[in-house]
Amino acid sequence: MKFEDLLLETGGFGRFQILILAILCLPRINLPMHFLLHNFLAATPSHHCAIPHQEAFVNLTMEEVLLVSIPREPDGTFKSCEMFSQPQFHLLLNSSLQSENKSIIQRCQHGWVYDHSQLTSTISTQWDLVCEQRGLNQATATFFFIGVTMGAVVFGYLSDRFGRKTMLLLSLVCSVVFGMLSAASVSYSMLAITRTLTGVALSGVSLIVLPLGMEWVDIQHRTFTGILSSIFWSIGNMLLALAAYLVREWHWLLVAVTGPCLLSVVCLWWVPESARWLIAKGKVKQAHRHLLRCARMNRRKDFAVPPEALKRMATDKKPGGSYFYISLFRTPVLRKISLCTGVVWFGVSFSYYGMSLNLTGFGLNIYLSQFVFGVIEIPAKMVMYVLVNRVGRRQSQAWTLILTGLCIGANVVIPKSFTSLRSVVAIMGKGFSEAAFTTVFLYTSELYPTILRQNGMGYTSFVARLGGALAPLVFLLDEVWRSLPEVTYCSVAVCSGTVAFLLPETLNTCLPEGIEDIE
Repeated sequence: MKFEDLLLETGGFGRFQILILAILCLPRINLPMHFLLHNFLAATPSHHCAIPHQEAFVNLTMEEVLLVSIPREPDGTFKSCEMFSQPQFHLLLNSSLQSENKSIIQRCQHGWVYDHSQLTSTISTQWDLVCEQRGLNQATATFFFIGVTMGAVVFGYLSDRFGRKTMLLLSLVCSVVFGMLSAASVSYSMLAITRTLTGVALSGVSLIVLPLGMEWVDIQHRTFTGILSSIFWSIGNMLLALAAYLVREWHWLLVAVTGPCLLSVVCLWWVPESARWLIAKGKVKQAHRHLLRCARMNRRKDFAVPPEALKRMATDKKPGGSYFYISLFRTPVLRKISLCTGVVWFGVSFSYYGMSLNLTGFGLNIYLSQFVFGVIEIPAKMVMYVLVNRVGRRQSQAWTLILTGLCIGANVVIPKSFTSLRSVVAIMGKGFSEAAFTTVFLYTSELYPTILRQNGMGYTSFVARLGGALAPLVFLLDEVWRSLPEVTYCSVAVCSGTVAFLLPETLNTCLPEGIEDIE
């Protein structure tokens, strides 16, 4: 008897599964509020050098003070990182006469003045992470994703070893603790450390929520479960825009996005451990108890599978037997799957965060842009619900990634003057990017056997978060060539999409329980 047959005995997909998925959607909503928080936490408003001794300009308007103190860009805007060493009063007579003498231009000497019309306070304005310190500002996101990368290794192994629910609870509690410590940061160093630790904790949530839900549903509802979980990510995207719009001071914004983790901790009380995992580990009594509860909630009073039958299902001959990441590479088919999924996950994450952490190009303010990005994702997921069941997981994964790359590449060659066309292409690219992310979560959870599923998800998440950590740093390449970041995102997405064709199809197949099912 397979576990899928057991689920049919307990009612298939009923009230029990709906309750689990509803509760697990709460932490899923909360994830993007942290993963994309960098857009607001480290947002850099328009700024210019602080001008000393402004009392000397009593007869000048603010615009005139800036005119004689700050050099201009070719488009007429004031430069953000340079100032004149001495006031250039002759510019009052003819502002078009910009000096060619570079010796009178210097870097900002007295700090910066920021435009607070949209953003009351960010880490950029608090610690002057602009100009020469711009790299530290982008590194904030990188530190967070380095934490997520480390957490993927830790929680991927621990959740296969000690159980899904236990590690999910630990992840949520740690997320609350480190999230609140981040909000209380008094220095950039403290923020960098606490955001890294928050990333470690949230990695467990990201890794465990979907597989825990998937392991309780039947084959017919697996795709629905994956897409539903992904839609709640998009809802979190939109709620982040609302939270950032209402709370414009970065300390309190961190509190606002961390607080919901407490609700998830409380609600997790009603979520059972994965019966698949319990059976694979030989803990058949606990598994039987949860299956009885499942049958009762689904109104299947005739459920009469004895614990002895569950013992025969256990793929792990020794109760408590353990596997580690090296097990993903010991057998030929599993090795190929692991290598290919690593490349695909890197490409998906790298291109997704490359687009999601860049809210410019829509001609909208950052709050509306974030909201639009969230809205765009939902129709993409609806389409994927149909496609992954019609054309299969492999084709869907490969082509969504390739089309993401082509959309990013198209905006490199489309002239800047074609604003509307560039916006449409960017929206399409964001939709394809989200479709690729939606598919890869579902696809990967179906590729690995139960006894290694969390190790597999941990490994792929590790590789993905490397992509997420590198994505914000690639923005700094625009100092070498303005289009180099986009060319990089495009190339990686297309190459990783091509690799996806090498993976096996999983449409309408049973979830593998042991390594022998894969081989």
